[in-house]
Amino acid sequence: MKKITPCLSFANLLKAVVNCSMFLMVITSYAQEVKIPMQAQAWEYDSSKVEFAKHASVDAIKGKNGAYYQVFLKNQVFANGTIEFDVALTGMGFPGINFRMSDDRKNGENFYIRSFGPVNPRIRTTVQYAAIIDGMSIWDLSDEYQSGATIYQQGWNHVKLVVSGKQMLAYVNDMKNPALAVPELEGWRESGHISLSGNVIYANLVLKPGVTEGLPSQAAYNITRNDTRYLRNWQVSPSKVFSFGKDVVMPLPSMYGKLQQSELPDSTVQWSAIKAEPRGIVNLSRKYGAVIDDGRRLAWLKTTINSDKVQQRTLSLGFSDEVWIFLNGSILYSGKNYFGTPSQKNGGRCIIENATLQLPLQQGKNEILIGLANYFYGWGLIARLDEMDGLTTE
Repeated sequence: MKKITPCLSFANLLKAVVNCSMFLMVITSYAQEVKIPMQAQAWEYDSSKVEFAKHASVDAIKGKNGAYYQVFLKNQVFANGTIEFDVALTGMGFPGINFRMSDDRKNGENFYIRSFGPVNPRIRTTVQYAAIIDGMSIWDLSDEYQSGATIYQQGWNHVKLVVSGKQMLAYVNDMKNPALAVPELEGWRESGHISLSGNVIYANLVLKPGVTEGLPSQAAYNITRNDTRYLRNWQVSPSKVFSFGKDVVMPLPSMYGKLQQSELPDSTVQWSAIKAEPRGIVNLSRKYGAVIDDGRRLAWLKTTINSDKVQQRTLSLGFSDEVWIFLNGSILYSGKNYFGTPSQKNGGRCIIENATLQLPLQQGKNEILIGLANYFYGWGLIARLDEMDGLTTE
């Protein structure tokens, strides 16, 4: 009888199954890729500013006569995965992408290129991330979320964002090494819409939902979490209109007894608890939203430090945009951090190096009271003591 030879040995069968599985994985991965048409029907836009045309032989979106524009992608909700696109820089500004945007387009995440001509790849302000809160970028509360990158002034720049839960890696031209790592996205949304903006040219937008390249979804390590010197627990007053030209009225030493008027908070103020966010910032923008029409506003913050003896401690402070600091009822410091003016500190950003002052602490309870005014972008405060020896906070 003629021996029947199996069509496939077990080893070959196993190999075939593995190859088939790999093929199905490729097909599945490919099926997840969504190539977005850079054509009018896929977007909401202002037709007076936007045109859809070929650029470098590919479909592209650009501004008419170099206009700044924003386009909103229709019929797509993005949560986690990969976003890739090409951008050609044709004007000055902050071209970038918003994602996880709310239906009213006031909340989400924003990644952008700071485009003002050729830059050294080591300049750390080239690519930036900031949350969008109530229609406002809180870039000035987000100093840690910027970095350098190689940017081409001519031709395409390829951008890839890998978004997984609270984390994001941003690649610009170099697809092996991320230009910017964001350990904790600070927008409050988990999914939402996408928009592109700038006076630039966009092409080749591709979404890969769910493709996160192994990036964990939990927030990554933040070194400030372990630092007990940050003042994290505060009480905050309601905000109020505080017109330009107005100063905080406070009691001052007086030869004639006429400087005792005070607008400091009294017993009628309704305080509420507020905690610093993971990076140590007390974020009033998140609590009170955006200010409109260049309005100026004021809120008060207070906290208590208990000291086991009379001692002097150093307080490092970041703030946006103005502060008045009182210790046990007496004025200790006032300062301004107006972006774009000679008074700006660290580029107008709220960072711990904005100011350093000495706290002459008495034994027992010490109340720190801070008036914090704002008119421009993010509204916040960050405070850290030099050490906690003999101190506790409430």
